[in-house]
Amino acid sequence: MNHLKRTEAVILDWAGTTVDFGSFAPTQIFVEAFKTAFNFDISIAEARVPMGLGKWQHIEALGKLPTVSQRWQEQFGREMDSDDINSIYQTFMPLQIAKVVEFAEPIQGVQEVIGWLRNNDIKIGSCSGYPRAVMESLIPAASVQGYHPDYTVATDDLPVGGRPGPWMALQNVIGLGVHHVAHCIKVDDSVPGITEGLNAGMWTIGLSVSGNEFGVTYSNYLTMSDDEVSERRKPAEDKLRAAGAHYVIDTLAQLPKVVEEINRRLKLGERP
Repeated sequence: MNHLKRTEAVILDWAGTTVDFGSFAPTQIFVEAFKTAFNFDISIAEARVPMGLGKWQHIEALGKLPTVSQRWQEQFGREMDSDDINSIYQTFMPLQIAKVVEFAEPIQGVQEVIGWLRNNDIKIGSCSGYPRAVMESLIPAASVQGYHPDYTVATDDLPVGGRPGPWMALQNVIGLGVHHVAHCIKVDDSVPGITEGLNAGMWTIGLSVSGNEFGVTYSNYLTMSDDEVSERRKPAEDKLRAAGAHYVIDTLAQLPKVVEEINRRLKLGERP
């Protein structure tokens, strides 16, 4: 049967992968949420460190960063606890729901790649560190601008949780009716997203330029010299490779050639 010989589905992350070049929507809101809830300052760089986790878990991880933890204890005389995380999360949610629609434009090349995938009968799944309430704003906003995957799982859709566990990726397998997990490709710009794909038994592709690790806007990226791009790409690529990514490319625009390479390997009987 044909599905035994080729890629059946590609499961895509959202921010930094298909929309929101540089993954700015969540990072800016984390900074705002900490400031609004507790008049506490975190940097954009700190906000980026746990990217890819569910947003409650992201806030929890931020509180455990040595720099943040030290400042928190200096300001409040204690460690951050679950009540603090809940307060920041409750502040974060309405801010993120309002903001995410401003970052719904597909990244350059995404629409062409989606068309290529559909022409090759490859199903298009997706999952995100965003909770469902945020996705309910993002999905229609992205759809209006031309991007709509076949299936989407949000980080709070499943009782077992989100990344780095395999569950959102595997729910896509079920929702899309995929026959073989080993014929799926997980594409993500974050380490937890790569780990998610590996834990699910999928091929994984990291994105080193469009996402959180590279961390610049598309307009800024266009003004960078080749040397500047290379200098910024290398640590992002190294981090994704160290996480176990089978391939690392700059942006989703380069996906078709990797799918063809994975198809060649599948025909030889190789598995992730």
